[in-house]
Amino acid sequence: MTADPLTTAIAQGIPLIVLSPHLDDAVLSCGALLSHARQHVPVNVTTLFTEGSPPPYTLSARRYLHQTGAHDAEELYAARRAEDRAVLQEMGVAWRHTGLMEGLFRRKSGWAPDGPRRVSRLLPELAHVYPNYRLHLAAGRISRHDSGVLGRIAKTLDEQAPPSEPYLVLAPLAIGGHVDHLLVRTAAELSRRPVVYYSDFPYNQHHAVGADFTGRNALVETAWQRGLDGKAALIQGYRTQADAMFPDGRIPLVPEIYLCPGGPQ
Repeated sequence: MTADPLTTAIAQGIPLIVLSPHLDDAVLSCGALLSHARQHVPVNVTTLFTEGSPPPYTLSARRYLHQTGAHDAEELYAARRAEDRAVLQEMGVAWRHTGLMEGLFRRKSGWAPDGPRRVSRLLPELAHVYPNYRLHLAAGRISRHDSGVLGRIAKTLDEQAPPSEPYLVLAPLAIGGHVDHLLVRTAAELSRRPVVYYSDFPYNQHHAVGADFTGRNALVETAWQRGLDGKAALIQGYRTQADAMFPDGRIPLVPEIYLCPGGPQ
């Protein structure tokens, strides 16, 4: 039987660079693979959106903070960064936090939280790139205000995985339509590198990836099932998020899904 591309890359000693939109996505979607791979090759998780902002917050942002039991986004994201470092270090995986603002808290240029525009303090939605979670942030459409963010992600990818060196890049499929995931996927696709795309867990339990994306990139699905028994404990290390994502305390034990290049064009 022919080995899947992930197993082959690891056997060949190719380092892995995992692009994680948020401070849990890499472990949620790839935790079992990373636990295996780090025993054989260097693994680096590069997390892009690692910051929250000061108030005033949109209604969607306030709901998110309430859901996590937090009152201040900057304090919450400091705790989330600490969680991510602890989990990845325990796994033996290298990490980098790039410091981009998470989508719920991104403001338009010139609309600083302490700026002179009083209307933005009364109605924070006017100042934000994505005013509403469901209608904007999870709608699968990148705002024109995010062109600079896309450029910074592309630059980070070039820094972490220079095209002249042999790296295997893993990026999210952006299942569920979250713009931060879509920005990372877009930067990876535009890089012209061979990229393995991971299926975004737990969003993939309720949504599917678009056939247009998989078709134009000639992607072939691979299921990863090694080491799944230890994955729930890794996810539970993200204490600020796990209870909100899995309110009944049950984390589904499902194979990790990867879409690899190599299918018919």
